[in-house]
Amino acid sequence: MTKNKSIQDRMFSDVESDLFKKAQASGLEYLSKVFDRNVFPENQALEGLEKFIEEMPTQSEEAGKVIDLLHQFGSPATVATMGGRYFGFVTGSVLPVSLAAKNLSIFWDQVSAMQVMSPISAKLETIVEKWLVDLFHLPSNTVVGFVSGSSMANFCGLAAARYRILKNQNWDITEKGLFDAPRIRVVAGRHAHSTILKSVSLSGIGKSNIEWVDADDQGRIIPELIPALSANTILILQAGNVNSGSFDDFKSICQKAKDQGAWVHIDGAFGLWAQASKKLKHLTDGIEFANSWTVDAHKTLNTPYDSGVILCADKEALVSSLHMTGGYIITGNERDGMLYTPEMSRRARVIEFWAALKYMGKSGLDEMIYRFHERAIQFSEGLKKIEGFRILNEVVFNQVLVACETEDITTQTISKIQELRTCWVGGSTWQGKKVIRISVCSWATTETDVNLSIKSFEKALKMVLQKNEDHKF
Repeated sequence: MTKNKSIQDRMFSDVESDLFKKAQASGLEYLSKVFDRNVFPENQALEGLEKFIEEMPTQSEEAGKVIDLLHQFGSPATVATMGGRYFGFVTGSVLPVSLAAKNLSIFWDQVSAMQVMSPISAKLETIVEKWLVDLFHLPSNTVVGFVSGSSMANFCGLAAARYRILKNQNWDITEKGLFDAPRIRVVAGRHAHSTILKSVSLSGIGKSNIEWVDADDQGRIIPELIPALSANTILILQAGNVNSGSFDDFKSICQKAKDQGAWVHIDGAFGLWAQASKKLKHLTDGIEFANSWTVDAHKTLNTPYDSGVILCADKEALVSSLHMTGGYIITGNERDGMLYTPEMSRRARVIEFWAALKYMGKSGLDEMIYRFHERAIQFSEGLKKIEGFRILNEVVFNQVLVACETEDITTQTISKIQELRTCWVGGSTWQGKKVIRISVCSWATTETDVNLSIKSFEKALKMVLQKNEDHKF
């Protein structure tokens, strides 16, 4: 390398070099180990992150050395969420075909704001939109926006609801804003996800204005306690409680709410996918009567991060609430993705989304989703046999809630499981008490993975009880 080359000349040289082969080789080496390694990084790997601490370099570095540094000290310090023993959050793994599609799309570097900017993105968004509407059995007029995740998807859903409710009262929020606007009611169950609170806050409605409805012992909104609704109301339901995995009773709620004129929004980040499983779709019976829905592909579908979806049966409301204008805008003769999302500078995440659905088909998707449930049942039944563990929820989908004899022992056991690194789980609060939360959402999770994890739970609890016993003396 000639050091007096301009940075532009060096970049052209990098394109023609083995830089990308080096990056691919590093990635393939990582993949070859990720399914067998400890889930959480070793302390030595975490200490290795200090190698990245420096003042911004004055001179440019060789591209190959940059990749080497990332692989040598970055790869060991990752959490193995792609593997089969990560149960800490509803994160999801990555389907090999979806990861490969994303890798290819990285070279394309497509922005999906307008059809003229990326015909391939526009075409695949149109196709995946149709597939999702069919897969979830939603109204044929439903449109889809491809966003970063459930936080943004929930915001889009509430923005569309806000627009429609006010428009029906001759108030154009895009022109007049919320000042002096007619009041909007928001009704939600007490177990609504935190992203709903964020969305209500961002929408300008205000969290303190939420009318909370009590939930049952599984976190499901109690239908009989839902107040009378009207055309100025947004009713928020959920498909998949983030702790228990429970589903609201859509069949008894949605049609009634719609008859009262309310806008029904379903937060289905990971649970809406149950609709794609023949044995689990009873959980989502009645969702077709809602007005908007959210779902994540990077959770249950196992596409790479990030990949969220807003589905809305009111195209005008969604597009108008996320409107975009400009003299330089060139509308396409098919789909312009920016109309259905808040962002313009948005990567074409639909590419790996399409690859996942194309690869699995309905039968493969059904198989994978139901397997999550089977592994969750296996986890639950295995822990029930171990003295000192209690299962607190009805395992209807992929979530398992576990408690020990006391909250203190539960908290210590979580820490010990994490320290052992065989698997990784996180803690949560359920009915006011500390619990262990298990989320099964990786295609790679096998019966062996669950058995190894159960043994790690048992070992962790024994170590905690022994330590506590020793401290008595």
